[in-house]
Amino acid sequence: MRRPHVLPSRLLVSQQAAVGFSRRFLHLAPPFLLDEHSPRYMTLSAVDAAKKRSKAYAHLRNCNLCPRLCGVNRYETTGMCLIGANVKVNVIAPHFGEEPCIQGHNGSGSVFFSMCNLRCVFCQNHDIAHQRNGQDLTPEELGDWYLKLQDVGKVHNINLITPEHVVPQVALSILHARENGLTLPVVYNTSAYDSLASLELLDGLVDIYLPDFKLWSTASSRRLLKADDYAATARESIKAMHAQVRDLCFTPDGIAKKGLLVRHLVMPGLEAESAEIMKFLATDVSKDCFVHIMEQYHPDAYVGKPSNARPKPSAPAANSKDDKRYAEINRAVTKEETSAVRKAAEAAGLWRFCDPPRHDGSNL
Repeated sequence: MRRPHVLPSRLLVSQQAAVGFSRRFLHLAPPFLLDEHSPRYMTLSAVDAAKKRSKAYAHLRNCNLCPRLCGVNRYETTGMCLIGANVKVNVIAPHFGEEPCIQGHNGSGSVFFSMCNLRCVFCQNHDIAHQRNGQDLTPEELGDWYLKLQDVGKVHNINLITPEHVVPQVALSILHARENGLTLPVVYNTSAYDSLASLELLDGLVDIYLPDFKLWSTASSRRLLKADDYAATARESIKAMHAQVRDLCFTPDGIAKKGLLVRHLVMPGLEAESAEIMKFLATDVSKDCFVHIMEQYHPDAYVGKPSNARPKPSAPAANSKDDKRYAEINRAVTKEETSAVRKAAEAAGLWRFCDPPRHDGSNL
């Protein structure tokens, strides 16, 4: 996801006026249209909300809501994510991202959390995702920001970006905001490196799951994401997300309100892995799964940086290309690679895609 061009930890109010939707060409079958939608958290009983609070506090005292399974008491110390009982937020602002069906004309009220539980070597937001920058907030303070985005930003939803390592705090923040007047759908924007326990805690709180499915093989996940179990975890997580919210659905104004939207960033030379991901989505999730095939990959973070490895005395001198880190992905993707992934998705039976807009409104 491209990072919004905003000042860190500041609430920015969109100056863009709302545009009427007097005429709309929705390329959607009737089963995916909603007359209206109330956020799922509004249907929780007081008893169920209390149970979720209790579970969230328990998980913070013995953190297992991420596949890293650090098991630490986050009131006293931190695990791999380096985040304690509060959250660290880098950006809070209305945001227009790559999915127009979610951002619409007013954007999402996006909250970009610092630190990620993956270490993607090509991360395009590595200065946020790999560093503890930003503002410390309690779950209640975080929930208050949702209300500010709703009341001042006039946004379509609350979009939580890279929250996998702060799920207990996110759950508490949504429950706090609910009690104080939040009425917007919640989008959980994730790498899909989520534990099933964290998704169980989020069940009933999240309306739209927006996971990435990055890579398919263990070898690629180990090398490029620093997580051997990424693909296996993502498969189980995405199936669990779909079981909760099903396929992506829209209200007549063309804005997505509930369901699953899977994003996949095409990587150089890895079309075969992409094809496996598309087969999985069609076979194990749903042929009606809404998919965004993204082509904006470019070398970033550690890709293309000078190698720190010292050559063996007997080895020939490395040329300039081979002396770069992660040289195999040190280039942009080609149109042919992106086209091959799209064809593989269609061959698998997928048909609902997030394509670039062909007009000023949402492309649906």
